[in-house]
Amino acid sequence: MNKIYIEFFHDVICSFCFPMSYRMRQLQEMMPDVQIVHRSYALVKSVEDFDFMFGSRVAAKTEIMSHWEHANQNDDLHRFNISGMRETDFLFPTSMNALIACKAAYFVAGDAGYWDLFDNLQNALFVQNQNIEEKEIIDDCVRNSSIDFDAWEQHYNSKKTKDAVEKDFLLVKEYNIQGVPCLVINGKQQISGAQPLSRIVQIINDIIDGA
Repeated sequence: MNKIYIEFFHDVICSFCFPMSYRMRQLQEMMPDVQIVHRSYALVKSVEDFDFMFGSRVAAKTEIMSHWEHANQNDDLHRFNISGMRETDFLFPTSMNALIACKAAYFVAGDAGYWDLFDNLQNALFVQNQNIEEKEIIDDCVRNSSIDFDAWEQHYNSKKTKDAVEKDFLLVKEYNIQGVPCLVINGKQQISGAQPLSRIVQIINDIIDGA
């Protein structure tokens, strides 16, 4: 069997990455020999990005809620708490704090640790409607995982961890990735968007078969 190596590019604040992560979990159970590596992608690297994309950070939340509605239809479990998010009084979070948190989890517990914290943070935002830009919320998500908190916090505060996130961003440019979720299989073939699990499996099987 041909070795399958998948780089899973995603952002914690990306609504379509939420259903995609669930499908990738299913894929990993179906195909345990497939290696899944997690890569950072920042939809909103700084507050100024909200101004560029939406006119203002205040305006961003209203438009992003429409993205949530589409993502909830895509989600196999329809888990999004859209009405709850509309009632919150915080502005929509930026990407970097949560991405650095996930990368710190990687340095403590590998890709499994990254994935667990990624899913915890996404659940906190999309289901529990918490502001995952805040360190207190991030800390709670870490504590709700199996990751050693003290070791994680050392990495979270390390420049090495932020540099590792930035290194992922260089891969985004190298692969010419225009959005997430995105899978890069064996450094060559890309699958863009929250595609059905059946399509992902079919593409992988075609690669295994040499098609």
